Amino acid sequence: MILAAGRGERMRPLTDHTPKPLLKINDKPLILLIINSLREAGIKDLVINLAHLGAQIEAALGDGAALGVRIRYSHEAEALETAGGITQALPLLGSEPFLVVNGDVCSDYDFSAVKQAATGLSATGRLAHLVLVPNPPQHPRGDFALDRDRVLADGGERHTFSGIGAYHPALFAGVAAGSKARLADLLRPAMHEGRVSGELFGGIWQDIGTPQRLAEADRAARAAAR
Repeated sequence: MILAAGRGERMRPLTDHTPKPLLKINDKPLILLIINSLREAGIKDLVINLAHLGAQIEAALGDGAALGVRIRYSHEAEALETAGGITQALPLLGSEPFLVVNGDVCSDYDFSAVKQAATGLSATGRLAHLVLVPNPPQHPRGDFALDRDRVLADGGERHTFSGIGAYHPALFAGVAAGSKARLADLLRPAMHEGRVSGELFGGIWQDIGTPQRLAEADRAARAAAR
């Protein structure tokens, strides 16, 4: 699942007329870069949630056939936040573990790793696997700690959640369809029970949350392509 329903308030005025996942890095929409990376990892059955200017995303990507993937859409009247959006899309995602990536992530992460981790999730065991990254300048305090392959809500050296993870549908059992819910509010209790694993990724990763970071990522991509 690619999360693409957000308003992108910090990206305004760019997102007043263009949804954030369609903003471009080196002339390619962010969401297309993500789709390409997923396809390279063998992940071709995709769900994308839509709200703000979502019709533009659907018009740009269609059913995914031209991109070598299959895309289905989960429509939200208003953005339901991360856990709410995932819960709304569960009928499309099915009963097996699935991957989720934020639609504003720019990274060279190999999704094969989190795809493999997803196979170890279960309703009675681990409920989630998170990809963490070193703390970027805009988020120096981080989100969670990592003890070997176990993610901790508190204590230890903290890292930043990358917006890439794998989840079992059972994690969302307490969320009503159509309601707003934060992913962190579900993950923290699961962490306290020792049911969230993780990994630390040290490669290229950037949260494209502001026009400045978009410009930085664009410059870096163009320099690398020379």
